[in-house]
Amino acid sequence: MFCAFTHKKNRKAYFCTVKRSQIISAFAALGEILAAFAKDQSRPATCTAAEWEALVALVQKEQHFNGWFTEDAIKMAFQEIALWLTSEQLQEWLAPYAYAEKPQTVALILPGNLPLVGFHDFLCVLCSGHKALIKLSSEDARLLPLLAKMLVLFEPALESRIEFAFGKLVAYNAVIATGSNNSMLHFKQYFTSVPHLLRGHRTSIAVLDGSETTAELTLLGHDIFQYYGRGCRNVTQILLPLDFELNRFFEAIMPYAEVVNHKKYGNNYDYNKAIHLMNQVPILDNHFLLLKESQELHSPLGMLHYHRYASINEVEAYLETNQQQIQCIVGHTYMPFGTAQCPQLTDYADGIDTMQFLGNFASCLF
Repeated sequence: MFCAFTHKKNRKAYFCTVKRSQIISAFAALGEILAAFAKDQSRPATCTAAEWEALVALVQKEQHFNGWFTEDAIKMAFQEIALWLTSEQLQEWLAPYAYAEKPQTVALILPGNLPLVGFHDFLCVLCSGHKALIKLSSEDARLLPLLAKMLVLFEPALESRIEFAFGKLVAYNAVIATGSNNSMLHFKQYFTSVPHLLRGHRTSIAVLDGSETTAELTLLGHDIFQYYGRGCRNVTQILLPLDFELNRFFEAIMPYAEVVNHKKYGNNYDYNKAIHLMNQVPILDNHFLLLKESQELHSPLGMLHYHRYASINEVEAYLETNQQQIQCIVGHTYMPFGTAQCPQLTDYADGIDTMQFLGNFASCLF
């Protein structure tokens, strides 16, 4: 069995036989490790001392490669992923989907804005019975390879189903790519001849009705500041009733004030504050977040956009106009406050069922 962690051109495809139940068991074992690490617990019995030490060392030094990937940020990602990786959760999620009898190679072009942000695609490809040919972002190039090595230790047959490409992608049957809107223009042209699932840049919003408690507004702060606001599920725009008092919001998010002490976040906050002050653009400032009245969905790091509405019809019209740019919505009639960055296995990015895509493209090849 060849080592599948480097990509070699013109190599004949070979797949070890592996059942879905074996894959579920391997991911469940990995989930136990991630959960223990995230909660600062002792090493699980399923993990050797060498594996655990390698994971500890990587997490501790990752911030030197990418300043956004602090230990706390990585542990948050581990914790959310671990919630997926139980045998019960995986079996329930996968029950409606077929398992490929003839594995195909699916190229994954992964983003790097958050730690392990492409893990769900990786999970989908393997659990659908296919092989993952992975092109990593330079911003997140170390975490997934280490977790993949752990998976192979739990289930050696997966070695033939995981491959990391460091040059040009070749010999694939379909592609799943996530990137900026500019990247999407390139991807649409480059991958036009193969089945593809392409995702561009989205963001998330909150809709307030004025009856929110202080605790709920504090949870909204979690949706705004988790991972420093760099994810497509982070709230960058809030819709407010005309009479909503913004001081309520500012007071509720005070527990997140320390975010400005993170060097990269603080630099973004200072830069955007200076630009808006020099241009005499009105902003509100609580010394760690800038608020700007604007209907634009996307706000810069360190800033939050808001605008007011007079009726629910205005809210509905705004959501309909911007639906192709919105990843998720939090509010009383939407997702609960504080859960934007806690997707379930079935919360597919851009609302496109990744597992269904993987099943459909494969069935069309035969």
